Amino acid sequence: MVQIFNSKNLLFELEPSPISEYIGHTSQNLAALVQSKYLQFDVRSLDPDKYSCPYHFHRNSEEIFVILSGKAMLRTTNGLLEVSEGNIIFFETGPEGSHQLYNHTQQACNYLDIRTEIGFDVCEYPDSGKINIRSYQEIFQSQDRVDYYKGEDNVREKWLNLLEKHEKE
Repeated sequence: MVQIFNSKNLLFELEPSPISEYIGHTSQNLAALVQSKYLQFDVRSLDPDKYSCPYHFHRNSEEIFVILSGKAMLRTTNGLLEVSEGNIIFFETGPEGSHQLYNHTQQACNYLDIRTEIGFDVCEYPDSGKINIRSYQEIFQSQDRVDYYKGEDNVREKWLNLLEKHEKE
């Protein structure tokens, strides 16, 4: 079924944050309304002197911003760039797709945020060294990364104990 949304008719909800610089407004989850299988999308309104979210990139989710009205500064791995109404911005997966918006103007910047949703995503935050396992919202510090085989060196001993226990049963 085809569904049409008009950004002028959407209801926005306040996205609370303990850090006032990140408070913004988001429309209802439009993808849920149409029961999309692979896309998440909503319209966001970024107030003056606010940031969209912490600087981040996705490991398993591509993202597109379509600037509907207003202007903002876009931070990427290449630096800062002003974006404005009509701009369509694609963010690839991995560190090269790192991004964050800042509204440096006196008017709201409204943009359509479209994301692929294929399984789950891992989001990384270069400024704070965090890793977020989405959609579980399990967030860890990246310095806690360990080698794949850490703690796995006693595999034979573990199996011998299991086999011994199994034989007794």
